[in-house]
Amino acid sequence: MHMTKTSYQIPKTQVFYQEVIKRSRFIAHVKHTPDVECARAFISEIKEKYSDAGHNCWAYVAGAPTDSQVLGFSDDGEPNGTVGKPMLNVLVGSGIGEITAVVTRYFGGIKLGTGGLVRAYGGTLNHGLEELKTGEKIPEVMVTGTSEYSHQGLIEKLLESYNVLTLEKEYGAAIEWVLKMDEREAPLAIAEITDKTSGRVIFEMLEV
Repeated sequence: MHMTKTSYQIPKTQVFYQEVIKRSRFIAHVKHTPDVECARAFISEIKEKYSDAGHNCWAYVAGAPTDSQVLGFSDDGEPNGTVGKPMLNVLVGSGIGEITAVVTRYFGGIKLGTGGLVRAYGGTLNHGLEELKTGEKIPEVMVTGTSEYSHQGLIEKLLESYNVLTLEKEYGAAIEWVLKMDEREAPLAIAEITDKTSGRVIFEMLEV
């Protein structure tokens, strides 16, 4: 059974935002990270850049916002549970996927208390997210098929009305088609190709 992936919003820009709360300086960095490796690389980059800061707390949703397998967070030395989890809650609550946030703190001499920490880090991240531009993540699927040369023009014409991301053709005894397209449209495109060629051309979705 082919599971259709749902579409969701992903970051299109990188955010740098900072504010001072009770003399402590909080700096939020937010970036598009399609997987856990990218998320961890971005966190390392920020930690290195602000290695003199007291804390570099982070959270990520490195995939679809509904996928609990790709979540991560760290308090990075702040009291347990005061920062990483609240930051993750902000990200999950935003409904944005493939996103990593690092909030850096330079301590200003005034303790904020646990509630104050939750508000400061969460608030800085929320303000940072307000500046983030997002776009739709298109769920992709590979579609393959074989056709006679006589059907090439017809198939190309049909595909024009669909969101095809890449299209490759290999010319041999017949034409081998390999295309990447919006998964939500693929079943309809396949059905239309079958219908318009009277069942002589069968395209199919590849399981990823």
